[in-house]
Amino acid sequence: MTERPLHAFSFDVEEYFQVANLRHHFARDDWEHVESRLHVGMDRILAALDRHDAKATFFFLGWIAEQHPEFVKRCVSAGHEVASHGYEHEFLWDLGPERFVGDLERTERALVAAGAPKPIGFRASTFTLTRKTWWALDTLVARGYRYDSSIHPVRHPTYGIPDFEPDISTIRTERGSIVEFPVATFPFAGRNLPMGGGGYFRLLPGAVTRAALRGLERRGRSGLFYLHPWEFDPEQPRCPAGATQRFRHYVNLDRTLPRLERMLAEFRFRTIREVLASHGHGPA
Repeated sequence: MTERPLHAFSFDVEEYFQVANLRHHFARDDWEHVESRLHVGMDRILAALDRHDAKATFFFLGWIAEQHPEFVKRCVSAGHEVASHGYEHEFLWDLGPERFVGDLERTERALVAAGAPKPIGFRASTFTLTRKTWWALDTLVARGYRYDSSIHPVRHPTYGIPDFEPDISTIRTERGSIVEFPVATFPFAGRNLPMGGGGYFRLLPGAVTRAALRGLERRGRSGLFYLHPWEFDPEQPRCPAGATQRFRHYVNLDRTLPRLERMLAEFRFRTIREVLASHGHGPA
């Protein structure tokens, strides 16, 4: 009997007031003065992972690592992987090539100072590694990153490369090679349907998400999911945003934790680094 593939769970560690969907309602200069609720989601996530003996990859903002180094330490102590999510959640096309180098350096320093090894994995804010920001891959390779998880192979008004390989693949750049592990999608009618986390995880019925993951297993593929600590905090303050923004951010927040628990109970989840190793992409 063929062993079921490992899957990867990841968490983009950022505050509720740093998400792109609400970015116009919280000025950067106010961040230090807004109430932090990071502990609510992180406590619930780490406890759930521990209950199910699961491991995950945490993509930390450098700003979060500086403000809350205790969470970096807790993740490392629990055997989870710590990776880079950039410093302040800026889109790649806003950073540009030169500022991106400094952003990576600053984040790496913050993570190491908080007690994590230098990261080998990266995820751009809001999956903004697209054809027009392809230059970012050369920078990641030059700085020693071994994998990226920033390309979403779907159609979306802000991000996405719809025709990109949805499975684990190797990208060759002028500076060398890097492994790309996109968040999970499911093939249907010639398109990649998003089902790998975030709002889709909260909006789709849990049974649909689990059925899609079993479908990936039948194809021998490992699925990568992502969520955020604020998605485990239904008590967070409500922002006076537009109706669409409120729906995207607040829909089904009370269902995130039980759905995560069900996923962790049914499937085997490990860090991105471990899952890549199981597919022959470097040591665990």
